[in-house]
Amino acid sequence: MVRIESIQPRKQRKARYNAPAHLRGKFLSAPLAPELRTQYKKRTLRVIKGDTVKVLRGDAAGTEGLIDDVDTGRSLLIIQGVSIPKADGTEVPRPVNPSNVQITKLNLKDPKRVGKLTEER
Repeated sequence: MVRIESIQPRKQRKARYNAPAHLRGKFLSAPLAPELRTQYKKRTLRVIKGDTVKVLRGDAAGTEGLIDDVDTGRSLLIIQGVSIPKADGTEVPRPVNPSNVQITKLNLKDPKRVGKLTEER
């Protein structure tokens, strides 16, 4: 994890922007729904394509949808059903910050992810 010592916001932002790719995954974690939290005994988990999430903040609050894409470079999520209209009327996906969503259903197609969820601490 990127260890940010400074309390200055500009240095905190700089550390996030300049973080190496192998540490950016930590920025893509979101809290689990209460039933998943009790089931897996974990509070947060990294979001992947195929998870179902509920938007908790912003204009799209309350919207539940499947994750279409995860932008690791900008640490943003593209969620089905969350979009904004352009001036010509076409709908464009609205990226959402992972801290503003809650995971309601997990994509368990990856055996490594299942193993990580079921292992004891």
